[in-house]
Amino acid sequence: MSCGESKVVCVTGASGFIASWLVKFLLQRGYTVKATVRDPDDQKKTEHLLTLDGAKERLHLFKADLLEEGSFYTAIDGCECVFHTASPVLRSVSSTNPQAELIEPALKGTLNVLGSCVKVQSIRRVVITSSMAAVGFNGKPLAADVIVDESWFSDPAFCEKSKLWYMLSKTLAEEAAWKFAKEKGIDIITINPGWVIGPLLQTTLNLSEELVLKLVNGTEKFPNRTYRLVDVRDVAIAHILAFENPSASGRYCLVGSAKHCSEVVKMLYEISPALNLPDKCADDKPFTPTNQVSKKRTQTLGVKYTPLEVSLKDTVESLKNKNFF
Repeated sequence: MSCGESKVVCVTGASGFIASWLVKFLLQRGYTVKATVRDPDDQKKTEHLLTLDGAKERLHLFKADLLEEGSFYTAIDGCECVFHTASPVLRSVSSTNPQAELIEPALKGTLNVLGSCVKVQSIRRVVITSSMAAVGFNGKPLAADVIVDESWFSDPAFCEKSKLWYMLSKTLAEEAAWKFAKEKGIDIITINPGWVIGPLLQTTLNLSEELVLKLVNGTEKFPNRTYRLVDVRDVAIAHILAFENPSASGRYCLVGSAKHCSEVVKMLYEISPALNLPDKCADDKPFTPTNQVSKKRTQTLGVKYTPLEVSLKDTVESLKNKNFF
C-alpha cells in the first residue's frame, strides 16, 4: 500500500513552482489531492497539473483567493493535511505597493487558510511553505564561520528599514502563523527553503529560475551575491516528510548548498562550456562571504539533498526545453 493511499490532502497555490512538484509527488504516493488555484479554467496555469500521472483519478481543482475569507474551506474540508504554499513573489524593487502586492496577501492569506483549518476536524497537520527570507535577515553579520539555523528569525523592523519587502512579507506571515497555531492549538510546521532551482513543471518562468536564466542568457556580469540554493524536488519531498513523520515539529531550514555567484557560474561552465556565461563581477568589491545553513534538522526529517551540479544541469535543460533561451 502506498503511503498516501486513501488519504486526502490539500495543496494551496498548486500551479506554482514548488507546489507543482509537491502535487506530482503526492499523486505518486497515492494521495488524493484537492488543489487550489486562482482560476481553474486558466489552462496555461493548470494543464501541467492535469496531465500528471494519477491526476485524472485523484486530483481535484478548486478556486480560492488569498484575500477572500473562507474561500479555501471547500478545498480543505475532509483533508488530513493542508500544504499551504500559496504566497505572492515579487522583486522588492519592482513592487510599487508592497503592502498590497506582497505583505497583505501573504499575511491575510496564511490566516485565511489557518482559519479554515481550525473549522475542519479531520485536519491533523498544516505544513506551511515559508522561506529563508523569514530566517536570515536581521542585521547580524554573516561571516564565513557563521552557521544559520532554525533558531534565527528575520527582524521585521530591519526588513522594513532596508525595504526588503518580500522578506518582510514572509516574516510577518510566519510570525502570524505561529501565534495563531499556539492560540488555536493546531499543529503546524514551516519549511524554510533558500533559493529554489531545478526543473520546471509549469510553462511560465518563475522568479527563482530567472537567476539561472540570466546567467546563461548573455548577461555580461554576474552579481556579487551569495546564494543559498536548494533543489525544488528536495523542497517538495520535505513537505511530504513533514506531514508523514509524526515526530516532525517546528521549522526546517532547507538549503543544499551556499555558493557565491562566481562559483555557480564556474559550475555552469563545467556543465556546458557552450553557454554564454558572464566572466566579470558586477562590482569591484570583495566577494560577499559564504556562510552556511545547518542541515541537522532536515536530515533528521529524512531529506537527502540533490547535488548542486545535478540541480543546475536539470535547470538549464528544463529552461532549454521550455524555450526560455
